[in-house]
Amino acid sequence: MFFVIAIIAAIFGFGGIATAATDIAQLLFFVFLALFVVFAITNALSGRKPPV
Repeated sequence: MFFVIAIIAAIFGFGGIATAATDIAQLLFFVFLALFVVFAITNALSGRKPPV
């Protein structure tokens, strides 16, 4: 969503809005990437087998 807003804002020349939207998108990407890594490690170390 923020990527689309950044592209549209960049096309129309709104540099501040495009920069803000890009920064928010990068922040959310790294937050969810960190959450994925934490949950993947937690799941790998839990020792339980996944349901079949």
